[in-house]
Amino acid sequence: MFSLYLPNVLLTIARNPITALGLPLAFGVLSGLPTAKVVRGPWYNNLFFPPGRPPRQVFPIVWPLLYLCKSSPIAMGYASHLAAKSLEVSVSSSSRASLTLGIALYYAQLGMNFAWTPLFFGFKQVGVALIDSILMAGTTLYAAKLLDRPTGSQTTYFLVPYCGWLCFAVYLNAGIWWLNRGRRLEKYD
Repeated sequence: MFSLYLPNVLLTIARNPITALGLPLAFGVLSGLPTAKVVRGPWYNNLFFPPGRPPRQVFPIVWPLLYLCKSSPIAMGYASHLAAKSLEVSVSSSSRASLTLGIALYYAQLGMNFAWTPLFFGFKQVGVALIDSILMAGTTLYAAKLLDRPTGSQTTYFLVPYCGWLCFAVYLNAGIWWLNRGRRLEKYD
């Protein structure tokens, strides 16, 4: 069994339900703001898209809601809060290790999520954004698995909708990359 050090500030954020919800919501809003201009611009509108793409107006609304909501009240931020609270009372070393790694992975995927928008929309690096989205989905799925048992499956209820959305986002990102590979889109900047 390995031991992972998690800075106390990360645990403090997750322990407080307001900051646990506020941090990912703020990240979601901040990372989604620049997309409004780009999705109305020529670069984005000249991309080829895979079947099943939601209307472009959905993304700036869906991302912050997925950060905060399951269907209405709460989601991944609250899952981090539940994991931190479980860590406080856990006595099993294997549960503590799973919770610590799960929380660390939560923050890692939060960083990857924050990076995706500038990679895709800002730098127009669809392939790099695809790698980011695959890593983000894998990280989140693994974190959900790690957090399931030590939290009595409570975190799973909040993370499953997000995992589903991430898998769909990987499909969309992969489809956009595949359908536009080799195209010269810089003329639309």
